[in-house]
Amino acid sequence: MSALTDAVDPHTTYYNPSFAQAFNEGMSNTFEGIGARLMIDNEAVTISEVLPGGPAFRDKSLHMNDKIIGVAQGEKGEFEDIIGWRLDAAVAKIKGPKGTIVRLKIIPAGQEMTAQPKIVSLKREKIVVEEESAKKEIKMVKGDDGKTYKIGVINLPKFYIDFDAYRKRDPNYKSTTRDVRLILDTLKQEKVDAVILDLRSNGGGSLQEAIELTGLFIDKGPVVQVRDTRNRIEVDNDEEAGMAWSGPFGVIINRFSASASEIFAGAIQDYGRGLILGSQSYGKGTVQSAVDMSRFISATSRLLLKAEGEKDPDTPNGAPEFGQINITMGKFYRINGSSTQHKGVSPDITFPTQFSAEKFGESSEPAALPWDQIKSTNFKKVANLDDVVKKLETIHKARMEKSQEYKFLLEDIDAFNKLDSVPKVTLNEAKLKKEREANKVKNRNRINEELKLHGKPVWKEGEPQPKIDFDYVMDESANIMVDFLKHK
Repeated sequence: MSALTDAVDPHTTYYNPSFAQAFNEGMSNTFEGIGARLMIDNEAVTISEVLPGGPAFRDKSLHMNDKIIGVAQGEKGEFEDIIGWRLDAAVAKIKGPKGTIVRLKIIPAGQEMTAQPKIVSLKREKIVVEEESAKKEIKMVKGDDGKTYKIGVINLPKFYIDFDAYRKRDPNYKSTTRDVRLILDTLKQEKVDAVILDLRSNGGGSLQEAIELTGLFIDKGPVVQVRDTRNRIEVDNDEEAGMAWSGPFGVIINRFSASASEIFAGAIQDYGRGLILGSQSYGKGTVQSAVDMSRFISATSRLLLKAEGEKDPDTPNGAPEFGQINITMGKFYRINGSSTQHKGVSPDITFPTQFSAEKFGESSEPAALPWDQIKSTNFKKVANLDDVVKKLETIHKARMEKSQEYKFLLEDIDAFNKLDSVPKVTLNEAKLKKEREANKVKNRNRINEELKLHGKPVWKEGEPQPKIDFDYVMDESANIMVDFLKHK
């Protein structure tokens, strides 16, 4: 089914039950289970991480590299041997509705598989995936005037909302906008001079959250237009007066910032509310709706499934589930009338990238819908940043030309492009070993150059490879915001 839908539209996709569940959990940044990440190691389901705050963490009975060899439901359910199972099948058995009991047979880390397993009983709970939620940091940047500026940075991996809790009117439901509002309150208390929202590689998520998050940075007004299959156009507005952050603002995007990220960045750019930094975004300007495939199971089919010993699809667990199909139902348009389809959002101030529009993004998809345009909405720009952008672009380019980190970035782009164009791999073992050894030496030398530049100890022979987490694009974006503070 996916092959058929991909031939028509890259975003009309069928999700089987496990993928559908993962997709919906990803949208909410929550799942119901024991609070552990799992992997397969030698055909055994193995714990790769125990998530802080979850049932497994508090119980202290599960640890990293423990192996799960059996699963039982409830206090009295029979154990099923899961050795050799696919990971998704094992995960489906271990996850379950909050408040229910799951029992696990565990071989503790470091013990042989023939060892006597221990039995662990845990009550499932709703788990919040905090590492995929909005986070903040403060960068201290020294300007050329000798003053040190505080730049607040918010990293947002996706636009999430716990739809289930929202529908149930849970006052503590988790969402992007609620989390970012709290972060902004904290940054204001810490008296930051400017704020950057990092949307790099943010593939989107909830349209509702894109609109509400935009509302934190504008007073009131339209955010996005949506045209459906009947050419009806709906304008989605931020109805809440006031701004959570009214100070200098910047947004970083890259080729993998898509959908909701592009709605947000496009609105900020159209209003002149802040600077858009980085590289051209993905160009996904289509709207999808999820359709539960169980709606199409007839009463006769349900009776046949029952006769075969299956659960009725109408049971609370919805099993057997038939997955869902995400169908393209419309297109997004910026408030200036331009579609984000294909073209995406072009930054005000650009950084070079190895990800070209020809090979990456919506424009590389053969069945993607074309770009088009509709009428602009009635909106009032906060500011016209054209003149200040020209000044900042000049300063930015001059600073890049003098930056060793910029030279490293260009080297990385060149290496990526060369690797991408390699036509063949040698089958000569001696030549292959020589090439690999040369690449190892080149990699070590490059890493040590970066470490020296940042005043870090060099990587010596025999030591594990150090983690390189220097982020030139972020550092230079913070410098641009300092320039913005002085020239706006």
